[in-house]
Amino acid sequence: MSTPGRRFNAAVTRFWTLAAPVYDLPFLQQWVYQPAQDEVIAVLRSHGAKRVADIACGTGILATRIQADLQPDEVYGVDMSDGMLEQARARSTQVHWRKGPAEKLPFADGALDAVVSTSAFHFFDQPAAMREFHRVLAPGGLVAVATISPPMPAFLSRLSSGPSSAAHSPSPAQMRTLFGTAGFTLTDQHRISRPLWTRGVWDLITIGTKP
Repeated sequence: MSTPGRRFNAAVTRFWTLAAPVYDLPFLQQWVYQPAQDEVIAVLRSHGAKRVADIACGTGILATRIQADLQPDEVYGVDMSDGMLEQARARSTQVHWRKGPAEKLPFADGALDAVVSTSAFHFFDQPAAMREFHRVLAPGGLVAVATISPPMPAFLSRLSSGPSSAAHSPSPAQMRTLFGTAGFTLTDQHRISRPLWTRGVWDLITIGTKP
């Protein structure tokens, strides 16, 4: 049985493999990616998770921060891009780096206490990924997803929602539905706090727990 995914997943993965060398540019990390990562760190600190996985971890910046700042028992970074994982492995030997898609995670049922993902969820087959997040979490486990979610007309959102599109930026209501359908109890949802000059990124964090 094939892994669920969007039609252009392979092309997206190849792009990020090529883009890996510029992904760590300081201005890009500070103004685009760091605000969402800061919020995820705060959520994890409050939860106290001991086994954490960062899905679509890129070059491993967030997973490495989780390991250094929170020191849980186990931290995993999962990505499909060989180029991203190569840089991640060079960044830290304390994080366990694994290759795999969000829709078919390389973990046993109930193996994790927290699953997080930032700035990549729009590339996933979202229902399949949420089911996988639920599967790999132990009861009481935390899921926190920060995704690009710009305001857009409903018809445009519907056009991009199928697997034939390269990416889909879900609305807040769609994120709540995805969480509920996968079996999570929603605990929080809010816009990422950002400096004024970067608010055009329009990212949203949605947080839930597995009953």
